[in-house]
Amino acid sequence: MSEGPASPRTEVKRLPARGRYDRETIDAILDEAFVCHVGFVIDGRPRVIPTTYARAGDTLYVHGSPASAMLRSLKRGVDCCVTVTLIDGLVLARSAFHHSVNYRCVVVYGTATEVRDPEQKMEAMRLLVEHIVPGRWDDTRWPTAKELTATTVLALDLNEASAKVRTGHPVDDDEDYALPHWAGILPLVTTAGEPERDTTGSPAGEPVVPDYVRRYRRP
Repeated sequence: MSEGPASPRTEVKRLPARGRYDRETIDAILDEAFVCHVGFVIDGRPRVIPTTYARAGDTLYVHGSPASAMLRSLKRGVDCCVTVTLIDGLVLARSAFHHSVNYRCVVVYGTATEVRDPEQKMEAMRLLVEHIVPGRWDDTRWPTAKELTATTVLALDLNEASAKVRTGHPVDDDEDYALPHWAGILPLVTTAGEPERDTTGSPAGEPVVPDYVRRYRRP
C-alpha cells in the first residue's frame, strides 16, 4: 500500500490531512459507489460525463455506445480524470461558514485503452453488471456477439489514484461553541426500496423476487 501520492497530480493539497493514498481505502470507495464522472477535453472544450463503472484489481472499466463522444475521445488516448464521490452525512455547524459534508472521494488520472478481445470484453461486461447488482449476471441473458460489437469498453489503470475523506463533527470557531444553535451530523445512507416487478411480457404466474434483489445492500 502506498504511503504517499503516486504522482504530483494525485497529491491532496487542500486540507492534505484528509488525503489517503492506500489502495485499501481507494478500492473500498470505488467498490461502494455506482457512478463516476469522467473529465476530458475534446476539440478544445472541457467535458465531464457521468457513467457507471466497475473495478477489477488495478483496472477501472467504463462502457457505452461506440457513438459516444467521450468513449471515442478516450480510446484515442486522451488524458482523462475520473472522480467518484460518496456522501456520508451533512455536517451542521453553529455558523453557516463551517457547514460541511462528510464524504469519501477518489480521483484517478490516466489514459484509457479499448478492450478488444471478446473474452476480456465479456468479462468486463460481467463485472459492470455485478458491480451494480451482485448475483445478477447469472440471472440474465448474456450479450450476443452483435451486442458486444455495439458496445465500447475501456480500461483505465489505477496507477494514479488518491482518495480524500472527511469525517467527524463540525469544527466551529471557539467563540461560537456557546451559541444556542443545534450542531451535529445528519447521516446519509443509500438504501434499496421495495422491488417493483416489470409486468411487460412476463410469463404466467408471479415470478419470485430473486434473493439477491430482495436482500440488496451496498458494500
